[in-house]
Amino acid sequence: MRAAIKQEVQSIHPVDDLETEHQHSVLTWIASDVPLCRTAKPATPAQHLVSYFVVVDVANKMLLLGHHTKANLWLPTGGHVEPDEHPRAAALREANEELGVTPEFLLETPLMLTVTETVGNTTQHTDVSLWYVMHGQASQPLQYDVNEFSDMQWFALNDVPLDTSDPHMARFLDKLHKILTA
Repeated sequence: MRAAIKQEVQSIHPVDDLETEHQHSVLTWIASDVPLCRTAKPATPAQHLVSYFVVVDVANKMLLLGHHTKANLWLPTGGHVEPDEHPRAAALREANEELGVTPEFLLETPLMLTVTETVGNTTQHTDVSLWYVMHGQASQPLQYDVNEFSDMQWFALNDVPLDTSDPHMARFLDKLHKILTA
């Protein structure tokens, strides 16, 4: 599975120096013998792999964010990659668990990679996040996991609450914009 995860990370075209740095450090981490996936809740090992799946309504230029109860931030949906699980499979599993849907990927490989120290009401740890982009429709009714999210909303791409979202959200939106306008 390390080879598949390495391939996902290598497929990403960094947008800036920070993403280049993250990609290099994550490839070094993958090459080590440490566990890549969370093996025990809430945060063992202290750095582990996460698959975000950002649901985007391309026609209406909107994306779906959930107000995460533990982080107290508006975040893309997603979750921890299980041992021996491909990160894309984790994104699909989480989409089913958190939204009750099986969306299709807008891009087959992740658009972005980030390394982030968690915040909020959780055991501090580092998330290595692969950001997948999936098709969605703002008109589609959603049933979200109320244990994980206190609210779920569609935001216009230029109205995403950057000050209360993932610290890398503005960088992600820049990359997404380049893909959508190409």
